[in-house]
Amino acid sequence: MSIASRLPGIVTTDRFFQVPLDHRAPDGEQIEVYAREVVAAGRETDKLPWLLFLQGGPGGKAGRPLGRDTWLTRALDDYRVLLLDQRGTGRSTPANRQTLARRGTPQQQADYLAHFRADSIVRDAELIRRRLLGGEDRWTLLGQSFGGFCTLTYLSLAPEGLREAFVTGGLAGLSSSAEDVYRAAYPRVARKNEAHYARYPQDVARVRTIAAHLVEAPARLPDGGVLTVQAFQGLGMLLGSGTGSHTLHYLLEEAWVEGVDGPDLSDTFLAGVQAQLSFTHGPLYALLHESIYGQRSVAPAGTGWAAERVRKEFPEFDAGQALASDRPVLFTGEMIYPALFETDPALQPLRETAELLAERGDWPDLYDTEQLAANQVPVVAAVYHDDMYVDTADSLATARAVRGLRTWVTNEWEHDGLRVSGGAVLDRLIRMARGEL
Repeated sequence: MSIASRLPGIVTTDRFFQVPLDHRAPDGEQIEVYAREVVAAGRETDKLPWLLFLQGGPGGKAGRPLGRDTWLTRALDDYRVLLLDQRGTGRSTPANRQTLARRGTPQQQADYLAHFRADSIVRDAELIRRRLLGGEDRWTLLGQSFGGFCTLTYLSLAPEGLREAFVTGGLAGLSSSAEDVYRAAYPRVARKNEAHYARYPQDVARVRTIAAHLVEAPARLPDGGVLTVQAFQGLGMLLGSGTGSHTLHYLLEEAWVEGVDGPDLSDTFLAGVQAQLSFTHGPLYALLHESIYGQRSVAPAGTGWAAERVRKEFPEFDAGQALASDRPVLFTGEMIYPALFETDPALQPLRETAELLAERGDWPDLYDTEQLAANQVPVVAAVYHDDMYVDTADSLATARAVRGLRTWVTNEWEHDGLRVSGGAVLDRLIRMARGEL
């Protein structure tokens, strides 16, 4: 039964769909996928075109609207929106340490999770489209970050389901391996560090002091996790968003209190660090992150902890070396390291599963370059200049490889421009698609 709710300016309706775990075996095991329909208040019965939103990630649930806010401000002028909790996330059949334990051995868990990549997400979406709209009606697609990766897969596998597509910060390199991705990423992350320390030079000493303390005595987080130097460096994930540098600075400001035995990391700081670093709300991000780059035509041997291996090529990210000199300790970015499965309670039971996924080879290709070269679907994309998470050069090369794709390259926004621009980013893409720009 569909349940409708009224929030300021919008009406939402819960939608649940049974889909095959493996779309190659449609009569086999089924899982549930949840989506939230959103329409402007007063337009519930209007015949509006549908817009499907694919969230960033992997492993991130769709946003929970509080009303007509963020990019919905613009989208609801023209569309009935479907916010999809991609398989394994949110209110869809969850995949986490609790539920995966029921699958059996780590190998069985890894085999199960192999069905949670972009190709399966796209096939879920196509099944939902046919059930909601009918076989002949198409919908518009909006893909943010990893959702843009999924958009390229959609254009490869089922372009007949799309009227048009908007991509924000999510044009993946069609033939980039995980190693290629991280080899390009580390220098970008270093630049974000440089910009942060230029903005807040007092943080250089603060970070060095915290790192030196953690070398001697890793801290215990409120959830029982362990804050090591490497885990602490993971706060660099913040540096890719518009306000992330400020958030990091304010967190560092409250790092210390005077305890019984002298200076100690404050509970406030440790709770804030946990809120940023814990994978409790998104374990699939850690488990599947490198697999989103796995394609047999690019790297048939798999990904093999590529971020960890490539990091050795960039000694400036070695905290120990930085502390032994006078260099700033650099934060890392969107990298998943095997040590996280030792220190985060949400990931510890999944350590062997993560190893098996890292070792897994022969991932099916996610993009059909011939289909993309012959693309007939109107596609427009916002490419954020020097995006920390998605390489600009890769994005522009992909734009050239997709027939008819138009780009808007901007440095007005960071990777989260869709969310924080009050609808301005989406409005520009809509006008581009309509030929107004």
